[in-house]
Parts: sequence; structure tokens; C-alpha cells
Amino acid sequence: MKILLVHNRYKNPGGEDSVFAAEADLLRHYGHTVEEYIEDNQRLDGEPSWRAGLNAVWSSRTQAALAQQLRRFTPDIVHFHNTFLRVSPAAYYTCHQFHVPVVQTLHNYRLLCPAALLFRDGHVCEECVGKMIPYPAILHGCWRGSRAQTVVPASVVTLHKWMQTWDKKVDVYIVFTEFARRKFEQGGLPADKIMVKPNFVHPDPGIKTGKGQYALFVGRLSYEKGLSTLLTAWETLAGRVPLKIVGAGPLAENVANVASRIPGVELVGHQSRSDVFALMDDAAFLIFPSECYEGFPLVLIEAFAKGLPVIASELGAHGSIVEDGCSGLHFAPRNSEDLANKVAWAWAHRDAMEEMGRHARWEYEHTFEAEGNYQMLMAIYERAMSK
Repeated sequence: MKILLVHNRYKNPGGEDSVFAAEADLLRHYGHTVEEYIEDNQRLDGEPSWRAGLNAVWSSRTQAALAQQLRRFTPDIVHFHNTFLRVSPAAYYTCHQFHVPVVQTLHNYRLLCPAALLFRDGHVCEECVGKMIPYPAILHGCWRGSRAQTVVPASVVTLHKWMQTWDKKVDVYIVFTEFARRKFEQGGLPADKIMVKPNFVHPDPGIKTGKGQYALFVGRLSYEKGLSTLLTAWETLAGRVPLKIVGAGPLAENVANVASRIPGVELVGHQSRSDVFALMDDAAFLIFPSECYEGFPLVLIEAFAKGLPVIASELGAHGSIVEDGCSGLHFAPRNSEDLANKVAWAWAHRDAMEEMGRHARWEYEHTFEAEGNYQMLMAIYERAMSK
């Protein structure tokens, strides 16, 4: 099969880029001919904001470049990942002009929420879900803290709802969990076009070998990731459990300042994927305190692949990925006292946590490994091509 993968990189690399690369490698591994069309938001530097905004809504430049590649490559299917800000939904129309089926992976909730997270002022927010015009997001300045800038993603959502782009120009949507399926159905996407396929980890990083010397956080250092809850819990623990924090982001300086005053907390900063796996080797458990719904956090199944149990907030998709008492523990979102209690219990009950780690590894082997994921992806492509 000839497959064209389309992706718009963000300025800061993240999980979507990793998923895109992993799927490209997987498809090539199984003998498919794969080409990529990639845009990069780094190229927005120096571009007038008005032009970037218009381009996000409708990019004729992308249409022209994509048409040239479609004419030359003649793919059987085009699989989109991120389209914001430079690719734009206009690319779907070009695919349909060439009669090529379109699959779109929904990594976040941008079709329902201009800020993409369903999160505002420290809590889950669904005010824009199902609205033709997501005006609450504009009023609150949900994207980049600016009403003017929020008009850009809000316009993308509104115009393409009005044009019926989401209904008619995408053949199949991929979501990662049943939770996400329900949210997008609630927001108006056609239920018969949504298929669930979780993320996967490939190659297998192997089971961890260390004895568990610390708790580990891996993620973007931003408000919605629950850093305040995490650090407050560790203040309560008062040095009883060492913690390593891996990541970078807008709260890096603030996290560094607070962490320096809490015994046993170390900010490691951004690390390569191989270095993260090495840190997982010696960790006792992963902490995932996110306060937004998330799409499908890759770090969770990376931990599962290593046989590392997870202590996660009981919220949205990640609350269902981590099974309480089996592959890890749940704590109440935004509740630092509950998190501290669960961490203290986990640190004192190593045998129980090691058993949860074994179950996490079983989950990886039966649900999140590459071969089964490939079969799901092929079923999705076949469905798209049959429409």
C-alpha cells in the first residue's frame, strides 16, 4: 500500500511527533511505501500574525504543495496527524479532488475546544463543546491567554463546521480511547466515522531491572500537567520519597525554584527517550498528576512496557488507562493530600507495587504492542478506502 502521512510539527517537540514517527516506522516495517508531508510551526517565526492566522484557517500554499506530491506519489490513502497551524483543513479538500481517502488522528480536543485541552483556570472546561461558535473560549482568551489570538483556532473550528468539512471531507477519525470517542460524538462528529486505536510502544524497551530508588514524573512542565499538586504533595512527604522531574516547558523556572526548597526533589530537565527509559529502570513508580483530560499520554504505556506501575489522577482517558489496584493507583485530581497518601503507601508496599508493575507489563504485551496496533491501523485504512 502507498501511504502519505501528513503532520504539522509544533515549535516544541511532543508526544504527537513521537506517535507520527512511530507509525511511519511501523508501516515501513510491514513493507508499505510511505512518504511524508511535514510542515513545521518553527517557520512561523518572522511571519506576520495576520497571515499565520489566515493560513491556519485555509492554506492555499499547502494545497499547492500537497497537490504536487499527490500527483507524483499517487497514494492509496492520506493519513493526517496535526494540521494546526500551517497545514490547515484545506488539505482535506485537495485529497478529495484527487479521490484519495482521508484518515485523521485526533491527538487532542481542538475540534471541540480552541485551546485543545478542555481545560481553563486550573480545571476541566467543556463550555465550547457542541457550540457552532466557541465564543466562551474567545471571551476567556483560552489560547495563549489572548482573546485576539484565540480567534484563530475558534475561526478554524467555526468555518469548517459551517462548511461541513469535519462531516464530509474526512473518511475516518482515529481516537485513542472510548472516553475520547464519547467526547467527540458529544461535540457533533459523526459516530460512524470514529474508530478507537490506542497508541503503542515500538520497539519494546524491555522490563526495568532496577529496585526502585525514586518516584518519577515525565511530562511537559505546564499548568494542566498538575505540577502544583505534585510539588505540594512532596512538601507534605517532607523528604521521605525521592522524586525526579523530567521535562521542559513554561513552568520550568518556577518548578526549579520550588523544587530547590523541597527535600528529595530533583529537576532533571528535558531528556532523550532512551534516557527516560534509563530513568524508568531505577524508578519505583511513575507519577501522572494531569488535571486535564489528555488524549493518550505515551508516557503511560512507555511505563507499562518497562513494567513500571503508575500513580495517576482519576480523570478522563488516563484514569481509564491506569487500572486502580492493578497497573497502578488512582488519586483524586488536584488533591495533593490524597496524592501524598498514595505515594507514601506505595513506597511502603513495594511488593504490591511490583505486582502492579507486572500487570502493567501484561497490559502492554496484550494491548499496546506494535503488531496488534498495526492490525487495527490496517482495519481503519480498509474502512476508509471502502467509503
